[in-house]
Amino acid sequence: MNAGESQRAPWIVGVSGASGTPYAAAVLRALLDAGEAVDLVVSRASRLTLLDETGISFRDAHWQDDLREWLARGADGKPSTFDVDVSGVRYWSAGDLAAGPSSGSYPAKGMLIVPASTACVAGVALGLSKDLLQRAASVTLKERRPLVVAVRETPLNGQTLRQLVALDDAGASVVPASPAFYAGATHIQDLVDFVAGRVLDAAGVGHGLYRRWKGELGGGTPGR
Repeated sequence: MNAGESQRAPWIVGVSGASGTPYAAAVLRALLDAGEAVDLVVSRASRLTLLDETGISFRDAHWQDDLREWLARGADGKPSTFDVDVSGVRYWSAGDLAAGPSSGSYPAKGMLIVPASTACVAGVALGLSKDLLQRAASVTLKERRPLVVAVRETPLNGQTLRQLVALDDAGASVVPASPAFYAGATHIQDLVDFVAGRVLDAAGVGHGLYRRWKGELGGGTPGR
C-alpha cells in the first residue's frame, strides 16, 4: 500500500433499489468534482432500477465502463451529457461482506444512501446487515460518522415513518428526495441537482449544484 492509498478516506455511496438513479448519479458526479474519493456499493435491486430507468446494465466485471456511461447520462436520458472521470471511485460488490466498508477500522468520511428504498430504510433501522450496503450503513452509525439517507417513496406509511425516526435518533440525516422550485429550475436536471445538493449539504460537502435562497422573493424566477 502506497502513502496516497493509506491516506485515502472516501465517502461511501450506497445505491438501493428505489426509483431515482439520476439522484445517485448527480451525487457521485458532485463528489468527484469536489475531489472526494468515493467507495460505491450498488445493491442487486438497484441494478434492475438502473436498467429500467437508463437502459444500462451494471456489471461487476465491467463496472468502470458501466459507471462512466451512467454518470455521463443526463437526467433527461441523453447520453454523453457530462464528462466524468471515475478514477477516484472504488467499487465493492453488494454481496461482499468482507469488503473494506464492512469494518469500522476502514477509513471513511461517512456514507450517503441515495436513493434509499423503504426496504433499505427498514434494514438499516433494524440493523439487519443483509448485504454490504446495509452493513456499511450500520458501521457508519456505530462509528458516529455522518450517514445521509435520501429516502424516495410516497406515500410513507407509519412503519416506515417510525423507522426514519429511529434513524434520526441514531444520528442519521434523513433527506427526502423532494425537489424545491425556488432555485429557478428550468430543466429536469435542475430538480435532480437540487436534491443531490441537499444530500451533500447534509454531509457537509461543498458544491454548486443549485441556487441558494438569499431572502429575495422571486430571486429564482427564470429570466431574473
